[in-house]
Amino acid sequence: MSAILLVEDEIAIAETVVYALQADGHTVRHCLDGQQARAAIRDAAFDLAILDVGLPDVSGFALCGELRRAAPVPVIFLTAQAAEAERVLGFDLGADDYIAKPFSLRELVARVRVALRRGAPAEQDGETRRVGAFEHDVAGRRIRYHGQALDLTRYEYGLLAALLARPGAVLSRMQLMERVWENASDSSDRTVDTHVKTLRAKLRAAAPACDPLRTHRGIGYALDLD
Repeated sequence: MSAILLVEDEIAIAETVVYALQADGHTVRHCLDGQQARAAIRDAAFDLAILDVGLPDVSGFALCGELRRAAPVPVIFLTAQAAEAERVLGFDLGADDYIAKPFSLRELVARVRVALRRGAPAEQDGETRRVGAFEHDVAGRRIRYHGQALDLTRYEYGLLAALLARPGAVLSRMQLMERVWENASDSSDRTVDTHVKTLRAKLRAAAPACDPLRTHRGIGYALDLD
C-alpha cells in the first residue's frame, strides 16, 4: 500500500481520483491548496504526489519544488494546459509525469503504478560503473558526469542508465519506452523526446564543451563516448 498526496482544488475531480486510487489499494490524503499541502508534507511521509498546476494560492510548479526539497518522491502534474513549453517546465522542475485534463481514471492509476515502480529502490549491488566520463552508482541510482553529480528526475535517470548500459548503440524510442517506462502504452515518442531534451540540457550544464547524447533521426538515441 502506497501513501499518495493529492493536491487538487476541484472537488469533483478530487473525489473521483481519490476513489480510483483507494480502489487500487492506495491511501490518499487530499489537499485543496498549497497551504494544506505544506502542512501535510510536514505531518506525514508520502510515496508519490499528484499536483494540480493551477492551484488557488500557489502554482503546482512552485509546490513541486518545495515537495522535492522535503522528500524526493515521484510527482505527477494534472493540468488543463497541454502546451509543450509547460510540459518541459514541469519536467525541468522534477516531475515524473504530466496528465492533461480531462483524463481517464484508468490511465491515471496506470501512470501512478509506473511512477511508483520506477521510484522503488534498485535491487542491485553497490558497484560504481565507469563509462567514459560517467560514474554510475547503480544501487544508489546516481550518476556523475565529469565529476559532477547530475540532478535527474526518475525518467531522466532511467533514460541515461539505459544508454549507459549499451554505450554507442542506437536505442529506438520504443526500446527506451520499454526499458524506462516498463509499459510502452504509458508513454509516447513525444514524451521520450521531451525527457531527452531536458536530460541533454543537464549534461551540457555539467560539461558545456561536450555533447554525448546523439539523436539519430527516425531511429532513436545513442550515447557517444568519444
